[in-house]
Amino acid sequence: MTTEVMANGSRGKWDPALSRLLSSLQQASNLPTTEEELGFLSTLLQSKELHALVNVHNKIISNGASDKFFPMLSTSMDVLADVLDELVHKPHMSEDCKELFYLLQRPHIQGLLFAHDSVAQKDYYPHLPEIPCDTEEEEETIKIVQLVKSNEPLGATIKTDETTGKIVIARVMHGGAADRSGLIHVGDEVVEVNNINVEGKTPNDVLTILQNSEGTITFKLVPADGKSGVRESKVRVRAHFDYESSTDPYIPCKEAGLDFDKGDVLHIVSQDDAYWWQARKEGDRNMRAGLIPSRALQERRIIHERSQVPKNGDDGLCSVSALPAITCSQFPKSPRCASKPKTKKIIYDTAENDDFDREHIATYEEVAKLYPRPGIYRPIVLIGAPGIGRNELKRRLIDTDPHKYKTPTPYTSRPMKPGEENGKEYFFIPREQMEEDIEAGKFIEFGEYKGNLYGTSAEGVKTIVNNGNVCILNPHYQALKMLRTPQLKPYVIYIKPPSLEVLKETRNAYHARSTFDVNNSRGFTEEEFNDIMKSAARIEFLYEHFFDETIVNADLAVAFRQLLAAANRLETEPLWVPASWVQ
Repeated sequence: MTTEVMANGSRGKWDPALSRLLSSLQQASNLPTTEEELGFLSTLLQSKELHALVNVHNKIISNGASDKFFPMLSTSMDVLADVLDELVHKPHMSEDCKELFYLLQRPHIQGLLFAHDSVAQKDYYPHLPEIPCDTEEEEETIKIVQLVKSNEPLGATIKTDETTGKIVIARVMHGGAADRSGLIHVGDEVVEVNNINVEGKTPNDVLTILQNSEGTITFKLVPADGKSGVRESKVRVRAHFDYESSTDPYIPCKEAGLDFDKGDVLHIVSQDDAYWWQARKEGDRNMRAGLIPSRALQERRIIHERSQVPKNGDDGLCSVSALPAITCSQFPKSPRCASKPKTKKIIYDTAENDDFDREHIATYEEVAKLYPRPGIYRPIVLIGAPGIGRNELKRRLIDTDPHKYKTPTPYTSRPMKPGEENGKEYFFIPREQMEEDIEAGKFIEFGEYKGNLYGTSAEGVKTIVNNGNVCILNPHYQALKMLRTPQLKPYVIYIKPPSLEVLKETRNAYHARSTFDVNNSRGFTEEEFNDIMKSAARIEFLYEHFFDETIVNADLAVAFRQLLAAANRLETEPLWVPASWVQ
């Protein structure tokens, strides 16, 4: 017998499930089949090719729950297309580039990457064909679906149809048990659960039946019309708010919710529902998606929350949102209405528009991976309150490698002083020309001090980047609106103060000189410490959704090590950026 040969040979290499199936097949004597069909099936079950495929499938399934193996990305075909696009637009390709260009167009390479993406997206579960509906019969088609109950949720939600009053499948969670079965679809009518008729029952009644069930759960369903399998979306977003499903009174099913923190990257697998999206955390090896509020729903919530806050401040921040620990009167005023600045130079946009910033509603931002390219470096932008230490951090970073790290030379309309050199400390230009350039949008930031204009030109930043250097900037926070573009692709680091007590303690311990003093001849005053905290709170409130990283400057040496690590990571690791930057 063939089974005996397998048993006496290298049976350990064969899949046990297929071996048992073959044994059962050959022991059965009353199968309604021909000898030819039986022989074909027996040969198929013993083929090395089938066993190899089953072994690959089993490894994929087992590694899906393993921490050892997981895909770094699921869009390698998109990366291949980007590389080909880069190569085809090169004016003069080297021999290596030509070889790579032709290699990446080979069907075997593209097939391998396509298979990789399918595995990474878990697009390998079998989907059984739908039960055909016999249109000649008047009787309603019924399908019976059996699922084994485990610790994993079934991955489907139900609701009462408003028109018919019947219980129907409202949602099937991608990657869940119901989805993997391939037999349960949105719109299917639930007739029975474990032989219990659900007519006239509520969704909560059905949930109680499911909770009290053990082992196999049997559904009797009336198939919905026009259903079809929906492929997962490839959209990734960065969340700009915290979400806890257990405290959300409006979520359709708390057990199906997905909790996340501000800054998490989420894989949106379905946006079919206008109010509840299905998502997974990026890199999470849990196949089942969870429910999160859609962009439209979250924006409506934020607008509602803002409308509940009384407008009793003179700077308008109360119309935005409530900050529990900071009242509106504690925020510093906008530069255009503030008193005369105490610093010798604080450059800010004199056309600053706070209303623009306050109207922005940050919920989700679509993102994609941006891969580092040799010789083309993203600018590093240090944002923070005056006096928090950005200048010192920038100076230390540039000192580590002055040939690599550069900062643009600012422009000014003031006369040149003795000993100064044009293009070294400043570019000196007439006020009329500088005003024209400001009007033309050539400056990323500008301001006026003692009757003279100062500014940083956008062209200066681009020149540093195009020369293969890392541009280091520490602009006024309003400059983010002009810097954060697909052309520059800046990496924004927010330099955050520690608590007020730690801020005072560390600055006084190191005898830090006040940046609010013209001569830097004294320490910080109590009022200046408070100004730093208030200004930082305002910047974080208005622009937190633009920050790629936050460094708390409690200890300057520690903060600098974190900044240096961020600069190195920027050159070596693919990082998430707005999706429009990589399109």
